[in-house]
Amino acid sequence: MTSLLHSPLEAAHLEAGGRMVDFAGWYLPVQYNGIKEEHEAVRKAVGIFDVSHMGEVFVSGPGALAWLETIFTNRVSKLAVGRGQYTLMLNEEGGVIDDLILYRIGENDFFFVINASRREEDVTWLTEHLPADRSVTLADHSEQYAAFALQGPQAEQVLKRVMPAIEAPKRNGIAAIPNRQAGLIARTGYTGEDGFEIFLSHQDGLEMWRQLVAAGVKPCGLGARDTLRLEMGYPLNGSDLSMTRTPLEAGLEKFVSLDDELKGNFIGRDALEKQRAAGLKFRLTPLKLVAGGPPLRSHYSIYAGEILLGETTSGAFSPSLGEGIAMAYLPIEWSQLEKMVEIEVRGKHYKAEVTTLPFYKK
Repeated sequence: MTSLLHSPLEAAHLEAGGRMVDFAGWYLPVQYNGIKEEHEAVRKAVGIFDVSHMGEVFVSGPGALAWLETIFTNRVSKLAVGRGQYTLMLNEEGGVIDDLILYRIGENDFFFVINASRREEDVTWLTEHLPADRSVTLADHSEQYAAFALQGPQAEQVLKRVMPAIEAPKRNGIAAIPNRQAGLIARTGYTGEDGFEIFLSHQDGLEMWRQLVAAGVKPCGLGARDTLRLEMGYPLNGSDLSMTRTPLEAGLEKFVSLDDELKGNFIGRDALEKQRAAGLKFRLTPLKLVAGGPPLRSHYSIYAGEILLGETTSGAFSPSLGEGIAMAYLPIEWSQLEKMVEIEVRGKHYKAEVTTLPFYKK
């Protein structure tokens, strides 16, 4: 495993019998006791995920706000100190370089979490676009942090019991962790449940992970993280999002401030405005099997009769719904609600219908 990157929480995964795999170049647990069991723990109680492979980037300086407005699609000035928002970073053609959560931790200080598979490219791209007047400082602190997500309806209850000194932030908020150097706690997530993302030093992170597991929190792997996020229709970068698809095609227009009079120019804006004026030709579309079938995966072909429409970008068997679900970019005329298509799995076609997001509704 010398070629893989190792999480600072790896010892805890091995102790718990985690089934370890290569994920985006990291040695991480795909599951412990089973994806279904871990998925249901998060929906009904509380689970914990290692997200140390994600990147942690800090931006500061007198020019930080103005610069970030040109980099991200959402209006950054909407953020009060201590608040966060989902946003996207685009190329000149409007394609998605990365999607991320941006937090404002000071008047001129910002923190954001980037996808593991994009970390080096993101930091290089951001560095190349820094203003020449040196009014902005960019710092990649990814290697300094252990990070984990505590998710589920009992997350706050357990957090308060195990770490009473922490004052839990409100939804989409972020706060410093008392008595922990550079420790941060945010209240966002990738599962559709309440929960927290906690960023600590390696040793503090491993210690806190073990304390939470000892308190009854279920360790969960990447498999459950994927089924949970897909049930909510949350896109996965590199699968549902790519540099050749725009956020408009991905159905993420509410995170793009095209019509906000206070949002100035940003990279990719011109391309998005032209695409919107011309009309979309494709749309990321939620699909579900209408009868029983095998688990769905990415890259399964989708047909209307003999016509190839596209392929799935994500797919899974939904533990909460008991049926196969998937996402795919389909021609706009085939992305309408209740349209019927067929998904090919190992040479056999299974009927599926266009549905609405989220797949899973409480």
